Amino acid sequence: MKNYQFLIFFSVVLLIYSAINYYIYHRGMQALASEPTYRIWFRWGFIFLAASYVAGRFLERIQLSAFSDFLVWTGSFWLAIMFYLLLAVILVDIIRLLNGLTGFLPASLTTRQAALTTFLTIGGLVLLLVTAGYINAISPRIKKLNITIAKNAGNLKELNIVMASDIHMGTIIGPRRMTKLVEMINSQNPDIILFAGDIVDEDLAPVVRQNLGSALLGLKAPMGIFGITGNHEYIGGAEAAVKYLQDHGVIILRDSVVRVGDSFYLAGREDRDKPRFSGRPRLEVEELLKNTDKSFPVILLDHQPFNLEKAQAAGADLQLSGHTHHGQLWPLNYITSAIYEVSMGYLKKSDSHFYVSPGFGGWGPPVRIGNRPEIVKITIRFTK
Repeated sequence: MKNYQFLIFFSVVLLIYSAINYYIYHRGMQALASEPTYRIWFRWGFIFLAASYVAGRFLERIQLSAFSDFLVWTGSFWLAIMFYLLLAVILVDIIRLLNGLTGFLPASLTTRQAALTTFLTIGGLVLLLVTAGYINAISPRIKKLNITIAKNAGNLKELNIVMASDIHMGTIIGPRRMTKLVEMINSQNPDIILFAGDIVDEDLAPVVRQNLGSALLGLKAPMGIFGITGNHEYIGGAEAAVKYLQDHGVIILRDSVVRVGDSFYLAGREDRDKPRFSGRPRLEVEELLKNTDKSFPVILLDHQPFNLEKAQAAGADLQLSGHTHHGQLWPLNYITSAIYEVSMGYLKKSDSHFYVSPGFGGWGPPVRIGNRPEIVKITIRFTK
């Protein structure tokens, strides 16, 4: 992405972020009108929280430190708190508007004391919700899927795949979470391990500093460990991320196909955002798979699950994707469900199987509400 495009994008995001924070801040100050001491603490605390994520990400690019980590963690939680405060404030304003038109609320609920009580209640409920979401986010499950592909796979009758997507290794997904990931994957005794993109969370520096790649070296699979690029690899610099991952035992398929054990084909697409960041196109899926022998099973990794019909038409028997996080924070899952044919879970189109994982890690808030993080154990039975 060219510098001016990034500047425009960053400016728009910062403007929206600032507007949301000001809206919440303004309503908070109104609710605290009867408590001047509270207003002082609220003002400076709010400014710190609202600025922490941007400041932390900025400092990370200059020099990593415990202070930058603290700001990123604080700001990441604030993103979730801000989101739910925004929904709550909008709801309160709708009620206020309806009350102004109809006067349905009793007078006791329109006083300054009632506003203060509402403010404290909303704040407490949001903190409880985000806390529960954090506990959920650090409690991944093992999702099991059994499918049959009616093709010959040589001497292979059954294949045990363990797939993970959207790990987002970095400041938030650090050594402890990576150790847990590796232990969960190895516990399933995979024949092959597949990573469906966004293995790295943008900036590679926190990954290198924490030596997170060393955890990947502990993965065990006789048929190999393969991955693809996601949009976050490209945001942070795909070439450096790919080199780091390959130096730590993950074979990255970049619009390429390998034949595994004379049994099946494994194809990996470059991320859909490659043209935007590099100025170079990625292969269409039909072009990528044109030289595969379709009498053998074909497994495709494609980070963003768009245009599933193209993979079906090109002869993919199984496509594995991630990217959506299934919204990560309810009710955003309704948006991802509207955008993607499948936002989370399994879909079969004719003879082609598709699975979209909500991911192991997350972007931004270390919080999940509405779905659980996962790794996926896929058992494929081959029949002629």
